Parts: sequence; C-alpha cells; structure tokens
Amino acid sequence: MFGGGDSEIVAVDDVDLDIEDGEFIVLVGPSGSGKSTILRLISGLEELSDGHIYIGDREITDVKPKNRDIAMVFQNYALYPHLTARKNISFGLRMRGQLSDEEIDERVEEAAEIMSITDLLEKMPNELSGGQQQRVALGRAIVRDPAAFLMDEPLSNLDAKLRTTMRTEIQQLQSELDVTTIYVTHDQTEAMTMGDRIAIMNGGELQQVATPLEAYYSPVNTFVAGFIGSPSMNFLTVSADAVDDAVALEHGGFAIETSREFGGEWAAHRDEVTIGVRPEAIEVSSGEADDGIQVTIDVVEPLGKEQLLYFTLDGETYVASVEGHRLFSEGDTVSMLFPESRIHVFDADTGESIQNREPPSEDEEVVARLDA
Repeated sequence: MFGGGDSEIVAVDDVDLDIEDGEFIVLVGPSGSGKSTILRLISGLEELSDGHIYIGDREITDVKPKNRDIAMVFQNYALYPHLTARKNISFGLRMRGQLSDEEIDERVEEAAEIMSITDLLEKMPNELSGGQQQRVALGRAIVRDPAAFLMDEPLSNLDAKLRTTMRTEIQQLQSELDVTTIYVTHDQTEAMTMGDRIAIMNGGELQQVATPLEAYYSPVNTFVAGFIGSPSMNFLTVSADAVDDAVALEHGGFAIETSREFGGEWAAHRDEVTIGVRPEAIEVSSGEADDGIQVTIDVVEPLGKEQLLYFTLDGETYVASVEGHRLFSEGDTVSMLFPESRIHVFDADTGESIQNREPPSEDEEVVARLDA
C-alpha cells in the first residue's frame, strides 16, 4: 500500500503464495500488476503495510535487506561502471567481510566458470555486450550462495535471439544450483517456458498459480485465458439453450449446436455465456462447408511455420492460426469450425471459468511432436 488518505494505492492485495524449496516460479502479468512490487517486498526494498514474509521457518518481514540471504538480479544489470567484472562480482562478498580474499577469489572463479565469463573478468562493464553484462550480474548473485534468487525482468534489455539463449542458460543454472528462484516478467512466453509454476497477476491481485500447461488448458477466468497463449484466445458472447440432446449456441454472426454432454452441467441454468476458442484450436477449410461458419478473411499475417487469419463476426475481429504452408489470401471465403472439445466456457458477467477444454490426448500429443 502506497500513499495515504484519498491518494492511497494498494499495489498488492491479499497475495498468499507458497513456494517450494528449489522451485523456479515466475510472476507474470501486465505492467502495473504488482509483480515487481512483490519482488521488492521480498527483498526488503519496500515495506509491507500488512502481512508476513517467510524463508523456510524464518520470518524476514522486518529483517534488513542485507540480512535476508537473498540475491537479486535487476533489469538494468546494476553494475558499477568503474569496477572490472571481477570486482563487480566480488563486491558484495567483500562488503560483508565474512570471507578471506582467497575464499572470495575462489568463489568468483567458480561463478565465472559457471557463467562462461572467465576471460572477461578483467574487463570493464562498458567493454562488455548486453549478454555479457547480464552474465556478470548473474555471477554476482551466484557467489552469494543465497537462500533464494530474485530476478526482475533480467532479459528485457536483450535482443530476441540473445533472450532465447539467456533464457535457456538461466534455466540450466537454476537447475544445477537448485536454488529457489522467483522470476518476474511481462512476457508470457518466458513464463511458459521457464517456470515450474507461474503466478499470474493483474491489478495487484493473484489470479492463478499453476503449471504452465494448467494455466493454458484450465484458466480460472477470462483474464488468465486471454493473457496466456499467443495469439490471445478469442472470446465470443453467446446465448445458450439446452434443447433435447443438444445445446444451441447463438451469436450475432453464427449459430452452432454442440452435444448435450458439452453443456449438460451449465446450459440449463444460464441464458448467456462467453465462449473462448484459441486461434490454433479453430479448424479452417477452404470454401464452404455445411457444418462450418462462413467467414471472409480480412488479413493474412504470415509468420513462417504458421499464419494468422483475421476475420470479422458481428463487427468484431477474431483470429485463427493455421499451418504456414497452406495457401490463403485476403478476401477468401473459408469455413471455420470450433470443435466443442476445445471450447472454454466462462460466466458472461464475472469472467470466471465454467468449463475448460479437454487437454490433448496422447495421440494428439504424438502428432504434435511429429509435426513440430
């Protein structure tokens, strides 16, 4: 909580998060969601207005930052420009005054070897590339041998190719050191590929804590469903009517029927729901099909291995993802199917999940691996 009186701002509200020893957990969410504030609270750079923080059985809520046994890696590297890489890595250890010079040198050499920067130790920060500076910053955290690593968007200043490389290196490093790591990012791709679990934040509130696949296949609400996955999930508000052995879903741009099993738990009690369909879940075929939704392609966005097809239904724009080798052009009329096994259902008012799509079967996963 920041400020007071009429200007009081609650930056993080009622977040309860248990992290396992040695776990790599990623805090992800849009700007202003509270993820970096949580990291600063854990590190002691901000004070809690209410609540408690523990490392193991030890409460550190009121412990000074230097005594929390935590190492933090920042977005901007935070290297001292007048010190060599070696001195930057060893600076924190020398300030603590608990180790001899020989022990400090040994730790620095070990960290440099882990980060593959042994030949850079005598260079100044301005002589290093962005990736090399980030390795030095990580080396400075490693030598501390902390109880936990805190990483605040450490890759956001790097180019796309280097980010991918460093992402893999950080995962390998954390696995080898087996140190509890809390990693903050706004990039859902980083979250999905790096975390043992991800904690999705929005507006200072924790939305869901889950494995990456759980968040993808079983989102708790429309925010999580729309934030996890790229391109974002399509959301369509439809009326629902349980008729005989089917459930009729009607939208301003189409009407489809699903099986009674699909909506048996909720269709009889709701007049309107929001359905969610991921772009890659939509089946697209050329020309017209009796059981498909006829749409005109507005924009084709080729991305190499896939292409995105943008289309309009009842004045709203949606997107489908298809293989890159298929031939589609702007203005083409195509048929689109929303397989009911891949449709998510949400409360139209609250956005809370009612029913999630089925995870892929083993056969589908095998096909996906063969296609990759």
